[in-house]
Amino acid sequence: MAYQASLEDDNWMIEKTFSLKYMLITIIMLICSLTLIISLAVSTTHDIRSQHNKQLNQLEAYATIIALSSASNLQLNESEYLEQQLQAFAAVPIIDNIHIYSHSTEQSDPTFFTSYNRQTVGPHPTQFHRLEQLSQPHHSGDYFEIIAPIRQNGQDIGYTYVRANTNELSHYRQNQILYGVSIACIALLIAFIIANKLHRWVTRPIVILLEQVQRITKTQDFSLRVPSSNLEEVDSFSKALNLMLDKIERQFQKLQNAEQEIRQLNQSLEQKISERTVALKESNQELLSTLETLHQYQNQIVETEKMSSLGQMVAGIAHEVNTPIGLGITASTLMQDKLKVIESAFEEKKLTSSQLARFINEAAENLAIVYRNLERAASLIRSFKQVAVDQSSDSDREFNMLQLINEVLLSLRPNLKKTSHEVVISCPEHLVIESKPGAINQILINLIMNSLIHAFSDKEHGQINITITTDNNDCQIIYQDNGSGVSEHIRKRIFDPFVTTKRGEGGSGLGLHLVYNLVTQALRGKIQLESSIDEGVHIFIEFPVIIKGNNSN
Repeated sequence: MAYQASLEDDNWMIEKTFSLKYMLITIIMLICSLTLIISLAVSTTHDIRSQHNKQLNQLEAYATIIALSSASNLQLNESEYLEQQLQAFAAVPIIDNIHIYSHSTEQSDPTFFTSYNRQTVGPHPTQFHRLEQLSQPHHSGDYFEIIAPIRQNGQDIGYTYVRANTNELSHYRQNQILYGVSIACIALLIAFIIANKLHRWVTRPIVILLEQVQRITKTQDFSLRVPSSNLEEVDSFSKALNLMLDKIERQFQKLQNAEQEIRQLNQSLEQKISERTVALKESNQELLSTLETLHQYQNQIVETEKMSSLGQMVAGIAHEVNTPIGLGITASTLMQDKLKVIESAFEEKKLTSSQLARFINEAAENLAIVYRNLERAASLIRSFKQVAVDQSSDSDREFNMLQLINEVLLSLRPNLKKTSHEVVISCPEHLVIESKPGAINQILINLIMNSLIHAFSDKEHGQINITITTDNNDCQIIYQDNGSGVSEHIRKRIFDPFVTTKRGEGGSGLGLHLVYNLVTQALRGKIQLESSIDEGVHIFIEFPVIIKGNNSN
């Protein structure tokens, strides 16, 4: 991802091109502009501040002069004469108002004595309340203000208030700014002219170089060369480009020769391809025939596996049926012998009541034995018949799930009774569903036989748990055993055909493949297997059904 981001940044830089002319002019103008702005700003600010301080000092000097000249008039109470003297400040354009305040030791507050007001400004309110605040020059708005004490013999006898406008300072500031802007414009114009001349001197050799490269690119004439330049860098680039053109010209010649050879090779190659295509078609036809034959053999092997499991079940059932029939034959034979003895005693008139009673008891016992064993044989035959019929039929029917499982276990009884393994069933007693019982029979038989053959091969007491649950119109079969488990490399392809851990020991590797096909195709469901070494297997099967009854009470 980092490499891709770097490529995207490089592509962006390639797509976003810049003109050397405008970049050079822009850089020069930017440097000049920043330099001028900073220098003019510093210079103008310094001049304006100096003018500001100068006017403050001038105002302070005027206030001191007025205070000194007003002392004698204030002491002699000559307000009219002092007012006439103050009219002389009309010649000072910056002064707008002058107030003279009288203050003596007998008075608690100063009093107004006389004033001067410029005709264009008018009177200004007294500033008794700002005596201490205006002891130093104060700038507020467009005016400067100051109050200076009037002293006589070391005592304050009054105050002078002077108010001056900032028109002169504003005019000076405007002139300075206008002067700075004019200088900046003239300097920028000169810089632009110099930058324009400079860019022509720098870019002219590059433009010539670019035109030559474009001509070479357009005409594909790599014999052309780039001229030298008076700029050292451009001249070095021109020499390097000419060297590259030499190599390109040689490579281009080699490429033309190679293309000629390739054309000749292509002609011969097309002929070979045509011949090989014919041979490949024949090989594909043979391969398709072989594949079709292989599928037929695989289907035959799967059917053989089904018949093999059915044959094993038939052999077990035959053995199981022989036992009760043999016991019935033995009991009936014994009863025939007893009957002959009774018959002989009866004919010889030697039959006693005790002998008859004993015969009746023995006959009842033997008949009970015969009945029980015949009933057991009939039950085994019915179970086998139902399982065989279900396995041979692909149609749906209603059936009791628990009864179906019990019939499967009964058909597998010959295999189970040889071991001490235990099968635990957890299923609702009255669960009735509509599905394919033959497929479910075959699935359970293969799973149980797989556990007996593979999982419990080295285990004496194994346990198989089969749990049946329903959810809406889905039935779940959870099959677990505590056997040897399956290794990871086998588990990944456990449902593939011919995968077995008993190769050469009777295992065909088709049992779980058959289970997978039955679940996914016959039942239209899904199957998952989880297992680890020495932790048994956990198989989860889920398929759609129609639930007819599920009363567990």
